[in-house]
Amino acid sequence: MSAAELLGAWQRHLAESRRRSPHTVRAYVAAASRIVHARGAERIEDLAGLEAHDLRRHIAERRAGGLGNASAARELSALKAFIAFARAESGDPDPTAPRLRGPRLKKGLPRPVTPDDAVNLADLAGESAREDWIGARDRAVLLLMYGSGLRIAEALSLQGRDVPLGDTLQVTGKGGKQRLVPVLPVTREAVTAYVAACPWPLSAKEPLFRGAKGGPLSPGMVQKAMAGARRALGLPDSATPHALRHSFATHLLGAGADLRSLQALLGHASLGSTQIYTKVDAASLLENYRLAHPRAKKS
Repeated sequence: MSAAELLGAWQRHLAESRRRSPHTVRAYVAAASRIVHARGAERIEDLAGLEAHDLRRHIAERRAGGLGNASAARELSALKAFIAFARAESGDPDPTAPRLRGPRLKKGLPRPVTPDDAVNLADLAGESAREDWIGARDRAVLLLMYGSGLRIAEALSLQGRDVPLGDTLQVTGKGGKQRLVPVLPVTREAVTAYVAACPWPLSAKEPLFRGAKGGPLSPGMVQKAMAGARRALGLPDSATPHALRHSFATHLLGAGADLRSLQALLGHASLGSTQIYTKVDAASLLENYRLAHPRAKKS
């Protein structure tokens, strides 16, 4: 098999077998293409034989070109998976990836918005739209993200067959994994209002949320609506659509939800991804203490 054929097989494997998102497929194939060209690889054997020191040198060259820590870590992960795939395709009986640790990353804490701000953002985005139905759409999407903890891609992947909404909603998250999430009455009412106002036919297998010309709604338009609303409310740039999902998690944890339940609601593959919200809640608690306790401030 040639290197070019391997790249084609890698793309199909990611999209069809692993069911990765189009964005992830593009990024992983681009990373594989870069190392193919950098090494001058022409055959699958050239790639299956790459070892840790080869990857270390390649990432060092990419870093010298300005690649940051987070991007370098993602690229290394993609390359390790690609080489393991190359080894499997070449008939290696033990097709494991080279053992190499990526750069250390400092995990930043998500910055949630308050419950009132979350609702105000959705309401203002709805009121600021140039057409009533677009306003109803933007409000419904943002309330879904806050009320049900959806990623933006999960909200936009909903189809006509998903309405009318009930008390719960089945969504497909990363890796094609499905989960049930709760639907608040205010969210259900918002989606119902959008469906009634939408000028485009919402058939069962077509996207539920539509752009102005009837095509699928893009994440960029949701981000634009959120940006306008946060500026109007004087909120920081960290108040993004994804911050609504962080807020959902943080507010549930603060109200007593256990980590395992929160993990299931968020669709996290590991509990470690969910545990970061304990730090968020602790930070919020300390800030409230400093503001409220009469002895917390220095005299």
